[in-house]
Amino acid sequence: MPHTIAVAGKGGVGKTTTCGMLIDYLCKKKDGPVLVVDADANSNLNEVLGVEVETSLGQIREEMAQAELKGTIPTGMTKADYAEMKFSQALIEDDDFDMLVMGRTQGKGCYCYVNGVLQSQVAKYVPNYSYVVMDNEAGLEHIARGTLPHVDTMLLISDCSRRGVQAVARVAEMVQEMNLNPGQMGLIINRAPDGVLDAGVKEEIEKHGLKLFGVLPQDEAVYRCDCDGEPSAKLPDSDPMKVALRGIMQSIGL
Repeated sequence: MPHTIAVAGKGGVGKTTTCGMLIDYLCKKKDGPVLVVDADANSNLNEVLGVEVETSLGQIREEMAQAELKGTIPTGMTKADYAEMKFSQALIEDDDFDMLVMGRTQGKGCYCYVNGVLQSQVAKYVPNYSYVVMDNEAGLEHIARGTLPHVDTMLLISDCSRRGVQAVARVAEMVQEMNLNPGQMGLIINRAPDGVLDAGVKEEIEKHGLKLFGVLPQDEAVYRCDCDGEPSAKLPDSDPMKVALRGIMQSIGL
């Protein structure tokens, strides 16, 4: 089985940027293929990585539900065959990694069947990779659904604020309530001035009993990428945020 990594945190803390740089790090290790699952409905992980997305699993899920409702599944195809055909169209194949974008389902009604198919499709892909990285929204919806077979490393991302730490502390509580039992779980603080934690933020981390994996510095180059629409994951390896993240990954055995 691959090493599965789930990344979670509230919006606006640099979670997706951190996730993109993590994926770049894993690809450059060349330990084997990487599957990226963008499960944050509001995320733009593909933009951070510099890849185009033509369709999402959410869109396909919607099409399948409508096709079943209207009876427009092609003649001679079972629902399972139709699902296999449609979901295979959603896998984005890049030079260094493959990617599935979950997206958001807009329609109403029961999606139990197609959600089950989605889970089985991801399970089918997973054994072909050395690493699976899932970028989640704070709600951990897809992990709760069992989309990933297990979680080896849970990364909680926060900015350098007490409120950010409080938000990921709630995510950590959810992880425990869902009995996910990741192999390891820890906090990465992002956008710390000069890469140094404020005493008040340290106090908040200790208050909630969170394990601190490391600190990432505020990075002007990342800010410029965001402003200019450039993929921050493709910044040079000498970039301060990349250097710091590489050190954190190595310290936790990745």
